[in-house]
Amino acid sequence: MKLLPLLPIVALFSSQLSAQTTFEKNDIYLEAGGNGLLGSVNYERQVTEKPGLGFRFGFGFYVEQAFYVTVPIGLNYLFPLKNNRSFIEAGLGLTFATFDRRTFDYDHYYGENNSANFVPSVGYRRHTKHSVMWRVSATPIINRYATTPWIGASIGKRF
Repeated sequence: MKLLPLLPIVALFSSQLSAQTTFEKNDIYLEAGGNGLLGSVNYERQVTEKPGLGFRFGFGFYVEQAFYVTVPIGLNYLFPLKNNRSFIEAGLGLTFATFDRRTFDYDHYYGENNSANFVPSVGYRRHTKHSVMWRVSATPIINRYATTPWIGASIGKRF
């Protein structure tokens, strides 16, 4: 009987605990365009306990007179918009690319077989309640030859 007055407090406390959700820090996703140049598979990890600073790396490809293998790496920051599900994302990345010599026509080659591209990004990102992540971004590609307007779209799983 002495514990009866404590039941509402215990019920309130336990409902608050169950209402709190943990922030999933890891993402694995497919990206069309974006940092991988044409297409890539990426892993991303948020460094902080809530949305904020994160890093990413991946493997992808690009086709332009030859088949290029790409390695995008980068840092990003998530600016929450509402309910920790919608974000403005800003990032800085580097994408290294090298062509596959077996698919290249050496008679038409006048450049280097490796390149480094600086890829800043800004876009919109959404986390669903089913642990799905999707985003769209403006990702211009900057290298020593040109600055190319570019976009990217990603979809993946959070865990």
